Amino acid sequence: MATRNRNRNAAAAPPLHHHNRGGVPALGKQKDVAAGRTDAMNRRAPLGDIGNFVSVRAAEGKPQPKEQVNRRPITRSFAAQLVKNAQQAQANAAAIKQNVAIPPARPAPRLERKAPSKPPPPEHVMEISSDSDQSKPQSESSASSVRSRKKVINTLTSVLSARSKAACGITDKPREVIEDIDKLDANNQLAVVEYIEDIYTFYKTAEHECRPCDYIAAQVEVNPKMRAILADWIIEVHHKFELMPETLYLTMYIIDQYLSLQPVLRRELQLVGVSAMLIACKYEEIWAPEVNEFILISDSAYSREQILSMEKGILNRLEWNLTVPTSYMFLVRFIKAACSGIKTDKEMENMVFFFAELSLMQYGLVTHRPSMVAASAVYAARLTLKRAPLWTDTLKHHTGFRESELMECTKMLVSAHVTAPESKLRVVYKKYSSEQYGGVALRPPAKEICK
Repeated sequence: MATRNRNRNAAAAPPLHHHNRGGVPALGKQKDVAAGRTDAMNRRAPLGDIGNFVSVRAAEGKPQPKEQVNRRPITRSFAAQLVKNAQQAQANAAAIKQNVAIPPARPAPRLERKAPSKPPPPEHVMEISSDSDQSKPQSESSASSVRSRKKVINTLTSVLSARSKAACGITDKPREVIEDIDKLDANNQLAVVEYIEDIYTFYKTAEHECRPCDYIAAQVEVNPKMRAILADWIIEVHHKFELMPETLYLTMYIIDQYLSLQPVLRRELQLVGVSAMLIACKYEEIWAPEVNEFILISDSAYSREQILSMEKGILNRLEWNLTVPTSYMFLVRFIKAACSGIKTDKEMENMVFFFAELSLMQYGLVTHRPSMVAASAVYAARLTLKRAPLWTDTLKHHTGFRESELMECTKMLVSAHVTAPESKLRVVYKKYSSEQYGGVALRPPAKEICK
């Protein structure tokens, strides 16, 4: 290797002794030429970075190195253009020979490169998508895309049917219209609009507790007729004393609940009624009647000691549990729903209370829920007054009952209204026949529901 390098260097080096033949310059002249060539190279060296250096060399007639020749790379589009130009030249030559007009040259079509084939994804690839895409399975999304692409075709029959229903106000799914029955009491602090719905939700739950049962079979000397006589007398006393409505309904609850738990003799039944009213007055009234007044109203049938003793016995038997939802609590709310949009409807209100007090005399309604009895009284009142519609979405929402669920109780109330004018127990009928209550009891009863 070393020998080869020495031979190469020796061949490249100029000879030291030259024969001066045929105008060959001598050694001294050779040095001057070499020096001039070196100066020229030194002058050109800084110009090597200038862009026109290649053109200068070309102008001087010196060949350019191969690596500096600016040649256009032959691509597919360039090759196609060359082929197109050659074919066009041949066509021009042939046209010239045959004296045919030369068509204008059309640009060669540009060949687009095909995108390199995408390698198949690996088996385990996790694709990140939006939350909405993740929430739907693939099959569901594909099915929804197919449904979205499916064109909905409306036939002439369907269009005409839809227009007819719209013109008549008929829709496939009628929308329930529930009115805000508390909007008129928004500024009334006593109406407790903020939590009134929670209160009645609690009432609906509490009405199932401590309810009277069917006690007549367990009573030896008491029957439904005797209970109706006692209820008629209690309503009359309540009206004479001008007591609160809550007192009347609580009195009847105490009587029925006590009779459900304790057998009572016939001679003590009125004593139970007097003591029950005394308890209710102490619970509901601001100024409760005294014991002496109850002795007078019962024609001195019982002494003071007997009334107070029975009062104590009733409270102990009921375990002093008097805070219960009676039908009156539901009546107030349901009347408000029946008169929605109207500030006062005294005729409707009096008719509802007429049927509600008739229900106090019906033993068959003792075991029913107070909310159902109250809703039936509202339905019977609307039926008697011929209000349309009989049962609205607002009433259905606030009462929680459909019309079909109220038929049994409503028939009993309407039947009581039919027989009230000829009945021996006419206290309720006389009370609501007066002008004070609008004479609502004189309205013709809705006999069609009893058929």
